[in-house]
Parts: sequence; C-alpha cells; structure tokens
Amino acid sequence: MAFEVKSPGLSTTVQDRGRPGYYNVGIPQGGSMDQYSAEMANALVGNPPEAAVLECTYLGPVLTATEAALVAVTGAPVPVRVNGQERQEWTRLALEAGDELSFGPLRGGTRFYLAFAGGIDVPEVLGSRSTYLIGGIGGRKLEAGDVVPIGVPDGVPPRSEAVPEEFRPVFAKEQAVRVVMGLYDHRLTQAGRESLLTGEWTVTPVADRMGIRYSGPGVQWKEREQPFGAGSDPSNIVDAGYAVGSIQIPGGTQPIILHRDAVSGGGYAMVATVISADMDLLARAAPGTATRFVEASLDEALEARKERTAFRDRALAALRSG
Repeated sequence: MAFEVKSPGLSTTVQDRGRPGYYNVGIPQGGSMDQYSAEMANALVGNPPEAAVLECTYLGPVLTATEAALVAVTGAPVPVRVNGQERQEWTRLALEAGDELSFGPLRGGTRFYLAFAGGIDVPEVLGSRSTYLIGGIGGRKLEAGDVVPIGVPDGVPPRSEAVPEEFRPVFAKEQAVRVVMGLYDHRLTQAGRESLLTGEWTVTPVADRMGIRYSGPGVQWKEREQPFGAGSDPSNIVDAGYAVGSIQIPGGTQPIILHRDAVSGGGYAMVATVISADMDLLARAAPGTATRFVEASLDEALEARKERTAFRDRALAALRSG
C-alpha cells in the first residue's frame, strides 16, 4: 500500500514520537511538534502512538491512494478534501484506490497531521522514523513524484470515528505559556525579569522546528565583565547544555524558545524553560499569536504533566467507547 505525491506542500515530513537518548551527542529528540495531535490521528486509524505520520506545515500535500486505506487528519484547522469534496478533520476517513486527498489553506495554527492505518513504513534511524532536516537524519521533505509507503495495518480502529469536540485543542490567537525560571535568570535585572513575565510577546514569522522567535518589550541584563570563553553579547555564557523548551534572549530583545529539533548546547543564557505540558501549545502558535509567560514551580510543572496525560487518556477512552 502507498500514496503517490502529486504535490508535496510547503514542508511535509515524516515524524513520530522522536529519537530520545542521543541529546548528549547533539542529536535532538525531534518527532512531531504537536505530539497530542499526532497521537490522536494515529488512534483514529488504529495505530499505536509511536507510528509515523506526515507533519504538514502551512500548505498541505496532494496525495493519491494506490489502494483502499483508512486515514485521519488532526492538528491545525484545515479544509480536508477527498476528490475535491470537503470532509471532516479529527475524523477517520475511508479512501478507495485512486482517491485524491488534498487540503485548503490553514484556518489557524501552523501544522496538521496525517495518519494512515499501518503507519508510514520508512526505515528507522536510531530507533525513529522522524525526519531531522538540519542533521540530514531520517530522510527529507516530500517532493512531487515521491511514493509514501504504508505498512500493513495490524490494529483495530476504535469504535468512534471522530475525536469528540471537548478533546480537540484550541488554536487561539492568545496563549499563556507556563515556564520554570532558570538556570540563568539571575543574570537578568529585576526589571528584566518582570518584563519577561508581565510583558506581551508576539510570535514572529521566524519560527521552525528548531525554535520560535518572539518580539516584545525586551529585557535588561545585569552588567558584568564577561568571563573567559563567553562572547560579548550580554546574554552570552560559557557554553552549556540546553533543555528542550529553553528560552534565550540574545541581546535582550527577542526571546527564542527551543523546540523539537533544537541544538543541544551553546553560549546563550537560558533564563527559563517551558514546561513539558505546554510544548504542544507552542507548536500550535501561528505568527502574530500574543503570548504571556507565566512562572510555574517544579511541582506545578509535574502536576501539569499528570493532567496532560490524564486528558490524553480520557480522549483515548472516549474513542474506544464510541
């Protein structure tokens, strides 16, 4: 079973849960930017959560089915069309051989996900089928004329054909993103710290799988003599490891939040880190999204992770129960 690529879209790549365990040698976890949406797409067609999907950015592909197949589209709101006729997102769709699957312009967000019953059957590299473009690991973006190979389905689709509305994420124009302060927030002045946590920051078009840049009121750094080995920028430090979700503010003006494909270390101070429960939220932010950073404690971050897991489990249970 396969799908032929008539048009690749703007940036369509194969992604899964990622390849954890190699960050110490500079290879990021990667995987789907919006992990929840990708998992729900897999669940709709009876795949395990680790099955590979297509991550489609802004402009989706045009695909033709070579055989009958079950598919599902989740993530950012986008018109889904089968042979030109609009169909529902967050719903399982049955395609026949020769059917054409295409998409209209996004109505919000940045990325949507396409799962196929059986998963995408490309080779694993370091335990993952995810595409890491910057590192040249796991393939490349789709191109016209490609064939997307689909594995043999071995799961049973859930009773429900659609994810209930209450379990579909919101792609809002405003976000509150929770962060744990540190490791280098002590380098900010008190006014700089307050600016980060009380100011409004706007997602810029300079955003990709490595990181998301914001514009806003800026921050202030404490004056000091830069240590040997650090650069001249006030936010420079001697090189250190980066956590996924780290917030850096080079020059004190535009924060950058590191995401799935970010490098594992460098010479910029990490003033805060986005909690794991809100990383999918970041992935849903389109340019222009107004963002406020809300300080959270480690205990609150752990509780939020539990709540996120419980929410996902309720969504999966709703699918199974019909």
